[in-house]
Amino acid sequence: MNLKRFAVMLAGMLLSVAAHAAAKLGERAPDFTLTDLAGKPVKLSDYKGKHVVLEWTNPNCPYVAKHYDTGNMPGLQKAYAEKSVAWLLISSTNPSHHEYATEAQTSKWIADKKAVPTRIMLDKEGAVGRLYEARTTPHMFIVDPAGTLIFAGGIDDKRTWNPEDVKTAKNYVRAALDESLAGKPVGIATATPYG
Repeated sequence: MNLKRFAVMLAGMLLSVAAHAAAKLGERAPDFTLTDLAGKPVKLSDYKGKHVVLEWTNPNCPYVAKHYDTGNMPGLQKAYAEKSVAWLLISSTNPSHHEYATEAQTSKWIADKKAVPTRIMLDKEGAVGRLYEARTTPHMFIVDPAGTLIFAGGIDDKRTWNPEDVKTAKNYVRAALDESLAGKPVGIATATPYG
């Protein structure tokens, strides 16, 4: 086999692996390992058997601020922690970006907002963000206890940064969690992310 033919075959195999590895609704959520703010490794598979919310965040985003300043996101985290849902907070902001928040800044922001995610991780290389195609903040994903991705998209139907809109929004994450926890299929499994 000549070198050119081998290179083409290898490239095709790598593309195939990458295509299968990406997160797809209704399929097994790709596992990943990140380090939390305390320097401890976190794997998605550590939470097998539980519902898991993956929330992409950025403390400097006005859309994220809408959900944290109103208490909406911390309230969801608290309510579903009581139902044994793991809430993994991920920031994929590159350290060279002007909106990047360090571990210390992120910890302070979480404390100030009285947020209670299960774990908080910085995805500095953006690899997990790319794996899940998380493009906005907040961008939300729900994995069921079997490891299947059952929701991907925006948190609600009010694509604004106006805090008043939280009161009248249809919260897709709440609805999907409630349906799945009750053993029902998720009615709205995808929604356009915004932020």
